[in-house]
Amino acid sequence: QVQLVESGGGLVQPGGSLRLSCAASGSLFSTYTLAWYRQAPGKQRELVARITSGDSTNYADSVKGRFTISRDNAKATMYLQMNSLKPEDTAVYLCNAARTGWFGKQEYWGQGTQVTVSS
Repeated sequence: QVQLVESGGGLVQPGGSLRLSCAASGSLFSTYTLAWYRQAPGKQRELVARITSGDSTNYADSVKGRFTISRDNAKATMYLQMNSLKPEDTAVYLCNAARTGWFGKQEYWGQGTQVTVSS
Protein backbone atom coordinates (compact mmCIF):
# COMPACT_ATOMS: atom_id res chain seq x y z
CA GLN A 1 0.00 0.00 0.00
CA VAL A 2 1.27 3.48 -0.92
CA GLN A 3 -0.08 6.75 0.38
CA LEU A 4 0.59 9.92 -1.58
CA VAL A 5 0.37 13.47 -0.21
CA GLU A 6 0.71 16.50 -2.46
CA SER A 7 1.81 19.94 -1.33
CA GLY A 8 3.01 23.21 -2.80
CA GLY A 9 -0.10 24.43 -4.56
CA GLY A 10 -1.45 27.95 -4.24
CA LEU A 11 -2.28 31.18 -6.00
CA VAL A 12 0.30 32.60 -8.39
CA GLN A 13 0.29 35.35 -10.99
CA PRO A 14 0.68 34.56 -14.68
CA GLY A 15 4.34 34.09 -15.50
CA GLY A 16 5.10 32.93 -11.99
CA SER A 17 6.44 29.63 -10.69
CA LEU A 18 5.43 26.95 -8.24
CA ARG A 19 7.00 23.70 -7.12
CA LEU A 20 4.71 20.84 -6.25
CA SER A 21 5.79 17.92 -4.10
CA CYS A 22 4.31 14.47 -3.72
CA ALA A 23 5.52 12.58 -0.67
CA ALA A 24 4.97 8.83 -0.55
CA SER A 25 4.77 6.40 2.31
CA GLY A 26 5.12 2.70 1.80
CA SER A 27 7.83 0.54 0.38
CA LEU A 28 9.51 0.12 -2.99
CA PHE A 29 8.92 3.73 -4.08
CA SER A 30 11.70 3.46 -6.66
CA THR A 31 9.88 0.72 -8.55
CA TYR A 32 6.87 2.87 -9.41
CA THR A 33 6.22 4.98 -12.45
CA LEU A 34 5.13 8.35 -11.10
CA ALA A 35 2.98 10.95 -12.75
CA TRP A 36 1.27 14.27 -12.26
CA TYR A 37 -2.25 14.70 -13.55
CA ARG A 38 -4.50 17.72 -13.40
CA GLN A 39 -8.20 18.31 -13.52
CA ALA A 40 -9.83 21.65 -14.16
CA PRO A 41 -13.51 22.32 -13.43
CA GLY A 42 -15.70 20.79 -16.11
CA LYS A 43 -12.77 19.11 -17.85
CA GLN A 44 -11.40 15.59 -17.95
CA ARG A 45 -8.39 14.62 -15.94
CA GLU A 46 -5.27 14.91 -18.09
CA LEU A 47 -1.72 13.68 -17.82
CA VAL A 48 0.75 16.49 -17.21
CA ALA A 49 4.05 14.62 -16.85
CA ARG A 50 5.35 11.15 -16.12
CA ILE A 51 8.66 9.76 -14.88
CA THR A 52 9.52 6.07 -14.95
CA SER A 53 11.56 4.07 -12.48
CA GLY A 54 14.45 4.53 -14.91
CA ASP A 55 13.99 8.33 -14.93
CA SER A 56 12.58 8.55 -18.45
CA THR A 57 10.16 11.44 -18.69
CA ASN A 58 7.37 12.60 -20.94
CA TYR A 59 5.19 15.69 -20.89
CA ALA A 60 1.92 16.95 -22.24
CA ASP A 61 2.52 19.25 -25.19
CA SER A 62 0.88 22.10 -23.31
CA VAL A 63 3.57 22.10 -20.60
CA LYS A 64 6.72 21.13 -22.51
CA GLY A 65 9.52 23.56 -21.87
CA ARG A 66 7.77 25.04 -18.84
CA PHE A 67 7.34 22.14 -16.40
CA THR A 68 9.94 19.69 -15.11
CA ILE A 69 9.16 16.44 -13.32
CA SER A 70 11.72 14.80 -11.05
CA ARG A 71 11.97 12.24 -8.28
CA ASP A 72 14.13 11.62 -5.24
CA ASN A 73 13.87 7.96 -4.36
CA ALA A 74 15.87 8.40 -1.15
CA LYS A 75 13.22 10.84 0.08
CA ALA A 76 10.34 8.96 -1.56
CA THR A 77 9.23 12.24 -3.11
CA MET A 78 8.30 13.42 -6.58
CA TYR A 79 8.36 17.02 -7.72
CA LEU A 80 6.87 19.18 -10.43
CA GLN A 81 8.63 22.47 -11.10
CA MET A 82 6.21 24.73 -12.93
CA ASN A 83 7.50 27.89 -14.58
CA SER A 84 5.91 30.50 -16.82
CA LEU A 85 2.51 29.60 -15.47
CA LYS A 86 -0.58 30.49 -17.46
CA PRO A 87 -4.21 30.89 -16.39
CA GLU A 88 -5.02 27.70 -18.29
CA ASP A 89 -2.74 25.80 -15.90
CA THR A 90 -5.31 26.38 -13.18
CA ALA A 91 -6.47 22.99 -11.89
CA VAL A 92 -6.26 20.48 -9.09
CA TYR A 93 -2.96 18.64 -9.50
CA LEU A 94 -2.85 15.01 -8.43
CA CYS A 95 0.06 12.64 -8.13
CA ASN A 96 -0.12 9.05 -9.24
CA ALA A 97 2.05 6.01 -8.63
CA ALA A 98 1.67 2.85 -10.67
CA ARG A 99 3.45 -0.37 -11.40
CA THR A 100 2.66 -3.66 -13.08
CA GLY A 101 4.11 -7.07 -12.34
CA TRP A 102 3.30 -10.64 -11.58
CA PHE A 103 0.86 -9.26 -9.00
CA GLY A 104 -1.11 -7.37 -11.64
CA LYS A 105 -1.41 -3.58 -11.60
CA GLN A 106 -1.05 -1.45 -8.52
CA GLU A 107 -2.07 2.19 -8.74
CA TYR A 108 -2.43 4.91 -6.14
CA TRP A 109 -3.61 8.53 -6.15
CA GLY A 110 -3.08 11.48 -3.91
CA GLN A 111 -5.86 13.83 -2.81
CA GLY A 112 -4.67 16.71 -4.98
CA THR A 113 -3.43 20.24 -4.50
CA GLN A 114 -5.05 23.32 -6.01
CA VAL A 115 -3.06 25.53 -8.36
CA THR A 116 -4.64 28.82 -9.35
CA VAL A 117 -2.98 31.12 -11.87
CA SER A 118 -4.60 34.53 -11.82
CA SER A 119 -3.76 38.20 -11.64
